[in-house]
Amino acid sequence: MTINIGHIKYANCTPIFSALASNFDCTGYRFIDGVPARLNAMLRQGGLDVSPSSSIEYATAHEKYCLLPDLSISAIGAVKSVFLFSRVPIEELDGCPIGLTAESDTSVNLLKVLLARKYGFSNSFERTTLPLAEALEIYPGLLLIGDQALKGARSGADFRCYDLGELWHQFTGLPFVFALWIVRRDAAIAKRAGLSALARDLVEAKHVAYATYPEIAAKCPERQWIGERELVDYWQTISYELTDAHLDGARLFFRHAFELGLIPTLPQIRFFE
Repeated sequence: MTINIGHIKYANCTPIFSALASNFDCTGYRFIDGVPARLNAMLRQGGLDVSPSSSIEYATAHEKYCLLPDLSISAIGAVKSVFLFSRVPIEELDGCPIGLTAESDTSVNLLKVLLARKYGFSNSFERTTLPLAEALEIYPGLLLIGDQALKGARSGADFRCYDLGELWHQFTGLPFVFALWIVRRDAAIAKRAGLSALARDLVEAKHVAYATYPEIAAKCPERQWIGERELVDYWQTISYELTDAHLDGARLFFRHAFELGLIPTLPQIRFFE
């Protein structure tokens, strides 16, 4: 029975998926590409069985989901690929309209939490697909994630960059969990054996990736625009773990999001067993 797996084609997912494809039998897995927002929608609608999806997606529809243990895409401090780009210091953004990437859900809500709770601001928000330079002609601030954020931070243009992982860590002292490996509960029942095998493969692939970052960087397409050494440094910044501290960070984020009306209920963490 085939397991339908969401595949985020961002550099932060490359190590796990590369290690999985190169070292494990993937004949029972079907990988479906997409940006986080698209994969969130597919997961919720049943087009995927499991995906590394936005943590806010789990919080929004947690009654449909459970989580694979020991896996996440997180930051303990700077994440280097989720940036608020701004024409002015962040302290001057109170009351300003903020442009938001159309590719993300978790980072959008993290920004809303940070601006409201860390800074006490009241802002309006608008989704945009405009490139960075054009967007900053309209909005004082713009949120970008993933490869577009990495490229924007490397562009050398005249604007400020605020790393949301770093801002969260300053605010809370906890990791921030951007993505969790989310499983549909109906798939957990119907495809339990295949998902159990995938869970084991992914944890092993994580450890293979940790030991082989330079080899993965030498083969992946991202090296053409970021460079192999920079890729390894970036991957070493990311935390792919899901420890008690990570879960504390996720629960705190969910609580802020619930109190601000960004999610309908306060979710419980349930794992696939």
